[in-house]
Amino acid sequence: MRESVLVIACGALAREIMALKRRYGWEHLDMQCIDARLHNQPALIPQRLRQKIRDNADRYDRIFVAYADCGTGGAIDQILAEEKIERLPGAHCYQFFAGADRFAELSEAEPGTFYLTDFLARNFDKLVVRPLKLDSHPELRDAYFGNYRRLVFLSQTNDVELLQAAKAAAARLDLEFEHVHCGYGALEQGLKAVLTEQTHG
Repeated sequence: MRESVLVIACGALAREIMALKRRYGWEHLDMQCIDARLHNQPALIPQRLRQKIRDNADRYDRIFVAYADCGTGGAIDQILAEEKIERLPGAHCYQFFAGADRFAELSEAEPGTFYLTDFLARNFDKLVVRPLKLDSHPELRDAYFGNYRRLVFLSQTNDVELLQAAKAAAARLDLEFEHVHCGYGALEQGLKAVLTEQTHG
């Protein structure tokens, strides 16, 4: 039988991981998520990861972490090296969805770019507008986004409603809009590498 695998994921990736689980029939995959809102407090992420790993170490044959560095300045990698756990490649989810080369091209073409994924397009009001108080103080737009020139929507799915939400987000922030369809990128590649390895037993 296949080895049991736990993926400890950022909550921002939960929908995508479950879609891949269904696509490939990964019945041996379980997932536990850490609140995506911790991206606003990245220093808290590494220890939350360590606790999740240690809480589950005896319950699974393998644990894999679906996080990038996520603004922790290498702290996630330090924890994972100590725990002997692998993670997805890259500095952030934008990079592993778009691919390192493509993301570098986008960043070099316009450094003043604000990025959305499907998750962020779906939760733009909850994760951007309300926390930054742009709903009650629209004048703060210039303070937060005055140095941005465009919004790039790095989509994982072909969802017309999400595309419209991303366009609305760009309009709200008064930014040029660009859509780049990426699919699941290194999230799919990384999970396939872990979950399709040889069976045990």
